[in-house]
Amino acid sequence: MSKRTKQDIIKLVKDNDVKFVRLWFTDVLGQVKSFAITDKELENALNNGMGFDGSSITGYQDIEESDMIAMPDLDTFAILPWRPAEKAVARMICNVMNPDKTPYEGDPRYVLKRALERANKMGFDHYYIGPELEFFYFKSDTATDVLDKGGYFDLTTLDVASDLRRETVLALEKMGIQIEYSHHEVAPSQHEVDMRYADALKMADDVITYRVVVKEIASKFGVYATFMPKPIFGENGSGMHTHQSLFKGSKNVFHDAKSEDYLSTIAKSYIAGLLKHSKEICSIFAQTTNSYKRLVPGYEAPVYVAWSRRNRSALIRVPLYHPGQEKATRCEFRACDPACNPYLTFAAMLHAGLDGIEKGYNVPKAMERNLYHLSDDERKKKGIDTLPDSLGQAIEITANSKLVKKVLGDHIFSRFIELKRKEWDAYKIHVPQYEIDKYLSVL
Repeated sequence: MSKRTKQDIIKLVKDNDVKFVRLWFTDVLGQVKSFAITDKELENALNNGMGFDGSSITGYQDIEESDMIAMPDLDTFAILPWRPAEKAVARMICNVMNPDKTPYEGDPRYVLKRALERANKMGFDHYYIGPELEFFYFKSDTATDVLDKGGYFDLTTLDVASDLRRETVLALEKMGIQIEYSHHEVAPSQHEVDMRYADALKMADDVITYRVVVKEIASKFGVYATFMPKPIFGENGSGMHTHQSLFKGSKNVFHDAKSEDYLSTIAKSYIAGLLKHSKEICSIFAQTTNSYKRLVPGYEAPVYVAWSRRNRSALIRVPLYHPGQEKATRCEFRACDPACNPYLTFAAMLHAGLDGIEKGYNVPKAMERNLYHLSDDERKKKGIDTLPDSLGQAIEITANSKLVKKVLGDHIFSRFIELKRKEWDAYKIHVPQYEIDKYLSVL
């Protein structure tokens, strides 16, 4: 049930001198698509949605069945703070519908809604998500010239992006996104602004909003922000560590005060499900060829399928429990990157965890040693698997996954596989500068 009514939206538009309303949705890969309507068309849009051609949207319909409807979600109305206050511009995120007003199965937002329905049917009222999106600031979008040479948590003149982060936080808060903290990250010119956890659908909306806001504010300052997972060789890449938990009402079902490690059986089965299906969903949470330049040992990007209470080299980390903080009990999935489609990624993780709960998966023993310091033989003896090392390998595992087909539905599943195979094929035949530098002068 929407918290706002259509009349609430119309009043907000009038009171804030809003002239244009941008209707947002994403393609299959998570790129934001948008078109604008004027305030005069708003009431019609709220009642009937706005038609558009879906044949030109990546992963959507074929040209012979291309009529789509963008139906605004009333709870997503927000004024864009970087646009002029006079004749202001707002945005609303849309559910994509078929002409008969039924949900369109190719809409990534609908994929997450279906996953949440499954959780609700299993008795879980909330799937809370807290993602940590990292990004880089560069001088332009044509090269990786950094703005600073700062490091983790630096508070020095090196951190020339302090004003950038400040303006970004203020803009996000004006759009209804609660921010916990912001800071310089490990790599030069790398930054992080952390949103407070929220229900998964709102958080997926917030993630796509966050990426737009970060880029818009950077552009305002004459620089470029990128969520490319690994833009600089030899430096840490950008991740999206994703904290998650399940609640029944106000009770965190991941917490068990009687358990030695304070983790409930539900939490352990959920973690087991994430571990078991991590390779199948890898092409979703790490969906670019560049993602696999980040997923290598030694750069805080976990590649080993294991879990731990402290060890950040494991795929899943369970932050330590502090007395009185029962609601904070959660698991942190550390392999996602910020270039993913958040609707599909959150849905895939939720389904994997729910499978673990539903089928009673047993979680393996926690691995508290630094997994990067173990040899391949030692990891093999301990039964520790690794994530795929390329998009090509990942997408073929996904193509054979019954779970992912259930997550995405037939429509998105087939199109996602096709798109990613094409991307991998194009990458395979490309001749990179590395090969020119290495071979041209000696062969």
